Amino acid sequence: MADPVQNFSNHTRFDPLFHFFMLPVFAITLIAAIVHLVRRPGLHSAWMLVVMVAVVVAVFKIRLYALKVQDRVIRLEERMRLANLLGESMRPRIGEFTESQLIGLRFASDAELPALAARALSEKLSRNEIKKAVQQWRPDYWRV
Repeated sequence: MADPVQNFSNHTRFDPLFHFFMLPVFAITLIAAIVHLVRRPGLHSAWMLVVMVAVVVAVFKIRLYALKVQDRVIRLEERMRLANLLGESMRPRIGEFTESQLIGLRFASDAELPALAARALSEKLSRNEIKKAVQQWRPDYWRV
């Protein structure tokens, strides 16, 4: 099945196994561990709660690590893309882009990237402001 046309309003992505299975299962289990500790206080119940908190933290950290690595790859890809598409006067300024700006610029088409990049630097646009300014959306279907 083909992916729908991506734009600002539908570009966020949910991973059904993570968002709709893992998170609810671990959240319910954490609540159950708290209820168990309240109803049957003891070392075992307390330890099960500590273990569940550790598991929930681990689940979130694992997800955040994947997103951070992806953001680093996007940053590298966009710097290389900017180096190819920007004029001589703008190339020395590539290092001035924030990670957030680079992540927002990835959705801009090659044709509109130079002007939007200059505007992002001069107006200090945020990631969402950049995404909203994109006229020809370049989809990213690989986002984790």
